[in-house]
Amino acid sequence: MPGASGSPSLPRQSLRFCTAADGTRIAIASIGAGAPLVRCAHWLSHVEHDLHSPVWRPWLAELSRDHRYIRYDQRGCGLSDSAVTDFSLDAWVGDLEAVVDSLGLRRFSLIGMSQGGAVAIAFTVRHPEKVSHLVLPGAYARGALRRGTGSTGDAADAERLEAETLVNLIRLGWGRNNAAFRQVFTNQFIPGGTPTQHQWWNELERLTASPENAARTLEAFHRIDVTALARQVRVPTLVLHARGDARVPFDEGLRLAALVPGARFVPLDSDNHVLLDTEPAWATFLAELRAFLGTDPADVGGGADAGDEALTPAEREVLRLVAVGLDNHAIARQLHKSEKTVRNQLSSIFDKLGVHTRAEAIVYVRDRAP
Repeated sequence: MPGASGSPSLPRQSLRFCTAADGTRIAIASIGAGAPLVRCAHWLSHVEHDLHSPVWRPWLAELSRDHRYIRYDQRGCGLSDSAVTDFSLDAWVGDLEAVVDSLGLRRFSLIGMSQGGAVAIAFTVRHPEKVSHLVLPGAYARGALRRGTGSTGDAADAERLEAETLVNLIRLGWGRNNAAFRQVFTNQFIPGGTPTQHQWWNELERLTASPENAARTLEAFHRIDVTALARQVRVPTLVLHARGDARVPFDEGLRLAALVPGARFVPLDSDNHVLLDTEPAWATFLAELRAFLGTDPADVGGGADAGDEALTPAEREVLRLVAVGLDNHAIARQLHKSEKTVRNQLSSIFDKLGVHTRAEAIVYVRDRAP
């Protein structure tokens, strides 16, 4: 998998539209093949523009590797209808219902990132028979204006002031050619991004929604509270959250995991709200996601451990990461080794397994998974 300096190859994307109950047109994109993996819409998306993104393109490449990865633009954003008046949780859940029904999906894994987490939770409680696995990265149960509930004095006032200020920043500067206003949000989403990634994210903000739609959407996000619904989730759930997340506090991720019965919580060593493919947390996220969804051969019944007994424990660990699609650079970062060491271990693994290429090694592992 190439890093941000490269360009991960993608399967062909298909694009279609469906209509929500109130007549709003929703843009849907599907990429890859396999069991369906649906991503709830979140604030900043553009299903066509994202194909060329130095931030989102690695997500598309990896999440479509083992699945038919389905995503759609939120109402008021991207290719979905921009002339909308209903920015509410019920409307967003209805949009997801329309997407699922239009595609004829009976059962699927569901990802709710960031604000999409609340939509995913509400949908799952309403349709538990449809959701096999629920994944909540960087998500929250309470919007910014609900987190101060129960607080006293300056803390609650400060949270309210920050929320209102961000909405006003959108109304003032979202559509301007000068990206200074939008950079405030970019620094919250991807503080560790490169100048190229920051420039692209600034442009995404301008392209994906009008200033008024963006402001009204954020206002609605600030008032979300699915605390009671989170307690009613009864499907396997994985919650992941970056420790230094500047967009959604880490404590909100912890709180969400505590609310959902039986949820597994994974902290990620990152400051980015949206993970970048050049950071170690990216490899952790992919490994945890694939193990949870059952697409990591080493975690669904042995996988790499079922290989040649001549492999050392270190070699088996390298082979496990190869089997989930990581390249040498990502494996080296994940295992705190040099790339040269990883290359040498791969040569040894290939010799012991009698394979000649990375693809053959992956097939070797997958053929031996139960």
